[in-house]
Amino acid sequence: MEYRKLGSTDTDVSVICLGTMTWGEQNTEKEAHEQLDYAFERNVNFIDTAELYPVPPLPETFTKTEEFIGRWSKLKTDRDKLVIATKISGPGFEHIRGGTTGFSREVLEAACDASLKRLGIETIDLYQLHWPERTSNFFGARGLESIPKEESYTPFLERLQVLGELQKKGKIRHIGVSNESPWGVMKYLEIAKAEGLPKVESIQNAYNLLNRTFETGNAEVSLREKVGLLAYSPLGFGVLTGKYRNGNKPEGARLTLWERFSRYSNPQAIKATQKYCELAEELGTTPTKLALAFVNQRSFITSNIIGATNLDQLKENIDSIDLKLSQETLEKINEIHEENPNPSP
Repeated sequence: MEYRKLGSTDTDVSVICLGTMTWGEQNTEKEAHEQLDYAFERNVNFIDTAELYPVPPLPETFTKTEEFIGRWSKLKTDRDKLVIATKISGPGFEHIRGGTTGFSREVLEAACDASLKRLGIETIDLYQLHWPERTSNFFGARGLESIPKEESYTPFLERLQVLGELQKKGKIRHIGVSNESPWGVMKYLEIAKAEGLPKVESIQNAYNLLNRTFETGNAEVSLREKVGLLAYSPLGFGVLTGKYRNGNKPEGARLTLWERFSRYSNPQAIKATQKYCELAEELGTTPTKLALAFVNQRSFITSNIIGATNLDQLKENIDSIDLKLSQETLEKINEIHEENPNPSP
């Protein structure tokens, strides 16, 4: 396994991060613990979750994932070897605190305490704001032509002040953002520097062979300001594994179960996926390893958040750390990308 610093901190995180959003929906608690045990054996020390999980978000499953992790034995015996990240939900779900969401003092404090209790730990290593409270593009949205005149959201200063207090109390160690724009990240950084408040150390956004929009603006912020990318959906909801090619719908797979997750399934993305799969075959590797190795090697990546519903998938995902793509292969990937840039948002 390889490790990188989390932002400008001294915290080392594995380049492969174990994602958890299927636990409690597609995976049982026993299966979740099996995945955790296997990842730990492979020296993965970084685990990412959220109060919202599992996905799809439902009132009856809300918080189950954190609870599963909290009952994992090694979280008690090997806490010092693990980096635990979780997220507070942004606005939009009535079943989360009765619809009282956002990032006000009251909500931040309550959400943090609840996550700590479910996880059964004293400190959250990385506490992230899951998506913006303001009007912005996220979760695949494209185009932003206006801002509501009467828009209201918790001031960035207030959020950072509360997070700073939680940090001083030992409840959180570092902070991060998710589904954020360059404007949002720079706003946090500007205020934190001016007021002596905690710096945002990471940004968790979608990034994969079908969606490289992060490179347009956020990559420069990541490199210059040391706000490393924690890439989610590196396999594009599993599309880049090739398992959905030719109209296949494997039993139990996410896109088979829920058609709502169609972000990476438009005709342009299907065409690009076919070419990436052919390139993988040409190289004698799997489409999964090719897609993940590409993400692993990007200079602005701190960690690649992989997800699996079984141990075979998990093994292949982690094995991607051993595949190093040559410059020639990267150029071929770029050629495919240039033919059809960012077919998925």
